[in-house]
Amino acid sequence: MHVFASVILVDERGWLLLQERDEHPAIAPDCWSLVGGHVDEGEDPDDAAYRELAEETGLRLEPPTLRPWRAFPVVHPAYGTDDLIRVYAAATTATDADIVLGEGRQIVFVEPAALPALRVGEAASLILPEFLASDRYQELLR
Repeated sequence: MHVFASVILVDERGWLLLQERDEHPAIAPDCWSLVGGHVDEGEDPDDAAYRELAEETGLRLEPPTLRPWRAFPVVHPAYGTDDLIRVYAAATTATDADIVLGEGRQIVFVEPAALPALRVGEAASLILPEFLASDRYQELLR
């Protein structure tokens, strides 16, 4: 089993920070996904969430900004494993202009109403509707 840490940032409009992955990753190539990645051996998942956010976006947040929201069991056929995604969420004043792309085609804030028109990865397609219907999302709206 692999453990992943994923981050959902909600901007002042209520839009979600998402990554358009390129064709190279084993998981969800050419799809929109959450920012995040593997929790390294011996690494705390909370620390991994901050590390992955910084590596992929250039955004460096201070604890306890990212709060754990939920953990989702997923199957990753590319790895042949049953894995766990720990999802963290926070509000942000960051904009697309603040993002320094570290991985994928682009990382931008996406209007929730635009999600049905996007090719969203399997895990994100499970997580995002639940997040948008959650009390946590409502709390993060400004």
